[in-house]
Amino acid sequence: MSCHDIINLFILFLIPYHFHKLHLTNSMFTKKQYETLAAFRYRLRLFLQFSEEAAKKEGLSGQQHQALLAIKGFPGREVITVGELAERLCIHHNSAVGLVNRLEKDGLVTKKSGEIDRREMYVSLTLGGTKMLESLAYAHKEELLKIGPQLRSLLSQISE
Repeated sequence: MSCHDIINLFILFLIPYHFHKLHLTNSMFTKKQYETLAAFRYRLRLFLQFSEEAAKKEGLSGQQHQALLAIKGFPGREVITVGELAERLCIHHNSAVGLVNRLEKDGLVTKKSGEIDRREMYVSLTLGGTKMLESLAYAHKEELLKIGPQLRSLLSQISE
């Protein structure tokens, strides 16, 4: 189950029915606000499409790129557990295990068992994984610099 699925379940089942119904029938949003939200979501989707294509050019899937970024960008340390990676990618633990195994096979990450709990697996980037991530990070930074002004404008409109 993805993060998107979890959010949809939350909206459909955890928000009280009468509030959800009231919200749908007595909208507090203007047409302009919906247009702004739609434009923002569209811009995010374009960025995600760019990201997928950039990863594909490097021979990675989008999820593999996200995994490398999650590992390198984990706060406070250079390693991440498979469970933490699963959480960051909003995937099941067993899916993260398979992802890590593929990345290890490609020479992009290394795995090491935990010293206290041998069942816990720590993952870190190899030099090759770091170089690939750096190349992708540079491309993403350039894209964000191009679209940043538009995103800032949309965000300011949303917050009005």
